[in-house]
Amino acid sequence: MPSLTTTAIVCAVRHHGEHGAIARLLTPDDGLLPGYVRGGRSRTMRPTLLPGNIVKADFRARTEDQLAGLTVELIRSRAPLHAEPLPAVAIDWSCALTAAALPEGTPYPALHQALEGVLGAVEAAPAARGWAVALVRYELLLLAELGFGLDLTRCAAQGDTDDLAYVSPRSAAAVSRSAAAGYENRLLPLPPFLLEGGMGDWTQIEDGLRLTGFFLERSVLTDRRADVLAARERLVERLKRAVA
Repeated sequence: MPSLTTTAIVCAVRHHGEHGAIARLLTPDDGLLPGYVRGGRSRTMRPTLLPGNIVKADFRARTEDQLAGLTVELIRSRAPLHAEPLPAVAIDWSCALTAAALPEGTPYPALHQALEGVLGAVEAAPAARGWAVALVRYELLLLAELGFGLDLTRCAAQGDTDDLAYVSPRSAAAVSRSAAAGYENRLLPLPPFLLEGGMGDWTQIEDGLRLTGFFLERSVLTDRRADVLAARERLVERLKRAVA
């Protein structure tokens, strides 16, 4: 990638040197890409390099192996949402997850579209229930795109497709209510909205977050990438307080 100009979602930014920053952006066609932003820590650049913002990104590198220089121009700001506790943690988590989980330079167009959908839902919804379901679905899609998808099509034990109510933590496959009898405490609840679409109540949303969180922690956010789980814990805790 000697050069590339594209729109992108800002996912993560870290300081580099005295004045610069390395930003990791999710692009529509080229996946997650890093770049060095000269003056990225300045007052003028910090509002642009916020997670969740949409930017026009211009990457320039001399070789394929060199970290690209990056200039960004703000297209859509979500800065006001960072001042609101629940939207802020939702944006922080969804963007941090993306930056930590995806390999660089691999296209994930479905994830780019889905992340933009989650961020748009956070921006548009008057309450967290309006975007929490979208966030659970995004986490489920990310697991699938990385090769850790859950099989929610049929019961792992009996093969039937009716009354699926749980997921096996061992096989990552659905289990029907009848097959789960007596073993419910060993299984993860499967919220109906992941099968039927639509919205879920808070109990179902909590079940969905527990389900995807289990497999994200086990299969994706391991070793150093586990550091981002703190952002998810803040999100879950604030959601619980919001509905208490």
